[in-house]
Amino acid sequence: MSESIGKKITLPCGVEIQNRIAKSALSEGMATPDGCPTPALFKLYEEWGKSEAGIIFSGNVMIDHKHLVNANVMIAEDDTYLESYKKLAIAAQAHGSQLWMQINHPGRQAPKYLDKAPVSASDIAMPSKVYNQPTPLTEAEIWDVIDRYGNSALIAKESGMKGAQIHGAHGYLVSQFLSGLTNKRKDKWGGSLENRARFAIEIYRNMRTKVGPDFPLGIKINSADFQRGAFTEEESMEVIQMLNDEKMDLIEVSGGTYERAAMVGTMQKESTKSREAYFMDFIVKVKQKVTVPLMLTGGFRTAEIMSSAIDNGEVDMIGLGRPFCMYPQVSKELIEGIRKDCTLPQIKTGVDKIDQSGMLVTPWYMFQLHRLGAGLGADPNMDPWMVYEKVTGKSRP
Repeated sequence: MSESIGKKITLPCGVEIQNRIAKSALSEGMATPDGCPTPALFKLYEEWGKSEAGIIFSGNVMIDHKHLVNANVMIAEDDTYLESYKKLAIAAQAHGSQLWMQINHPGRQAPKYLDKAPVSASDIAMPSKVYNQPTPLTEAEIWDVIDRYGNSALIAKESGMKGAQIHGAHGYLVSQFLSGLTNKRKDKWGGSLENRARFAIEIYRNMRTKVGPDFPLGIKINSADFQRGAFTEEESMEVIQMLNDEKMDLIEVSGGTYERAAMVGTMQKESTKSREAYFMDFIVKVKQKVTVPLMLTGGFRTAEIMSSAIDNGEVDMIGLGRPFCMYPQVSKELIEGIRKDCTLPQIKTGVDKIDQSGMLVTPWYMFQLHRLGAGLGADPNMDPWMVYEKVTGKSRP
């Protein structure tokens, strides 16, 4: 048994989490076309609930049906689907896990086929023809978006979920406001770091006002965007200190954007590989400056390294994403010593151009979620060429 990762933790709001492992957010693509949770999602979250993870973060839940990150994503802009969210909460929380809703807006990172008129902090377009150029949000529109985040957090609470998380990483709207590369505003929402962080802080304040002092609220934030002129480690550290001062309950650290995908391990240093976690060097420095509990997601694979990170006071919670696709009860297995590591299969077609691009990795894991939602086990031997054909609509080369 791994005692360290099995320890309870009490958040600043007073809520106790039953252990130190969290299933970090994974985009499922399993809702109805209009954003309602489905029986397949209930089944998937039931399986994850059996893992007894301390926290189960939902995949992206959108605040506005007009702006979606991908098709068949959950939407919670009002109480239309409240009964379905209640079923999701019951399914996930039957074994003591806490389900937190991850709340998001894609901003400019919304594909053309879903969003003809994307919005962002500024009019800086994605460097891809897959996306339309965004329109800068007006002052009134910014406050409307802030209010929508709060409304979604309230839906999470009313559904019986135990917490909510702002998605402020990976190049989505909150991240777009934080980055000097995508935020060129001249008003109080742009320019200085304090101004660029205002959007995230006002979202948190709106949520807190609506859900009250005892409902856990957190954020997922980049350690850095890893792009010239974008959000830096030094800026991230300052923003985390601001959020610490706001009495946030949990801050999850990740990194990168869809242009520079550090969150999936494409940019590891050699020193990082031995410590497994991609952003450990950063979080150790942050830990010395804040009291807010910190969660680190990306790269953890062995119970030994996870436990040492907790024992050494480097992190407070361990975030695991893709291991939950392959081993849905991984947290329980790691804590009880049934599993020592959660190393993942290599997804290779044998064609260097495809394999080096990583284009099949995310959909390969998403299809594993679809299997779990259908009551099937994960398939480590799933043919990547099947995924290629479904994703591209082309036959294998």
